Amino acid sequence: MPNQFDFIAIEGVIGAGKTSLAKLIAERRNARIVLEEFEENPFLPRFYEDRERYAFQTQLAFLASRFKQQQNMMSKDLFHELTVSDYIFEKDRIFARLNLDQDELALYDSIYNIMTGIAPQPDLIIFIQSSVDRLMENINRRGREYEQHITADYLKELNDAYNHFFYHYSRSSLITINATEIDFVNNPDHLAYIEQQIFEMPLHSRMHLHIAP
Repeated sequence: MPNQFDFIAIEGVIGAGKTSLAKLIAERRNARIVLEEFEENPFLPRFYEDRERYAFQTQLAFLASRFKQQQNMMSKDLFHELTVSDYIFEKDRIFARLNLDQDELALYDSIYNIMTGIAPQPDLIIFIQSSVDRLMENINRRGREYEQHITADYLKELNDAYNHFFYHYSRSSLITINATEIDFVNNPDHLAYIEQQIFEMPLHSRMHLHIAP
């Protein structure tokens, strides 16, 4: 029997390709898609220019936006059986832990801990791993002006934080894809293999996909 899901979330560091994969899967499976509204955050461009000064404002704006989206997702969609998102709510805590000082994090957590118990939980998470060089290449290729301030050192910090988070993650089934040497956007075989593993193969609590380039 094919695997049936109500909610799939795709995660990864900035530039990993999570939004691209979410759009492709949603299109091929006629799913409702929920994309992170990062461009609506007025503090984000300033955060990349001055991380220390604008981290707290940026984090709270993201927390409010993501929680509002998560609440909207709880409404049943009569036209789509599957929902695909390009983030999980818990990701907010990864960035907060990385960017906020101790007092800011304590205040942030007092709000986050209330919200996280209410947000819907994915049936499956797809975590896209990638090297820092590949992430920088993808970021430069898409050419968002405010992202040009992102440094390789910051991406390495994020990579380490994401790897640590998902190494210990157990709330949903998890598929990890090493995407450093693959191209699921332009290579139909790579995309078909990923889709097959998600929807047709026996699903274990933790799976690691390695696709030969």
